[in-house]
Amino acid sequence: MKAVRSPFLRFGQLALGVLLILSAPLLAPLPGPAGIFLFAGGMVLILRNSRWARLKWARLKRRWPKTGHFVDRMMRRQSAMRRHERTKAAKSMPITRGVN
Repeated sequence: MKAVRSPFLRFGQLALGVLLILSAPLLAPLPGPAGIFLFAGGMVLILRNSRWARLKWARLKRRWPKTGHFVDRMMRRQSAMRRHERTKAAKSMPITRGVN
C-alpha cells in the first residue's frame, strides 16, 4: 500500500524544486558545479511531485532515447538498471534458428 502524502507537502516540494531550477543559472558562473547540483535536485523534486512533469519527461525520453538513457544512468534509477540488464542479457543470448 502506498502512503498518501499531504498536498501541502507536495506543493511545498514542487515549489522548492522550481526555486532550485530557477536559481541554478545564478550559480552557474561561479567556480564549481553548484549550478548542476541545484538543477538536478530541482528536477528530482519536480518529477517526484508532478504527474504532468513525469509525462513530459517520459515523452522526452522516447523522443531522445540516448539522452534519456544517459540521464537515467546518471541518476542511478533502479528501473534504468533493470532495463539495461535485460537488454544486455537479450543481446548475449545466442540466436537459434529452426533446429531439426
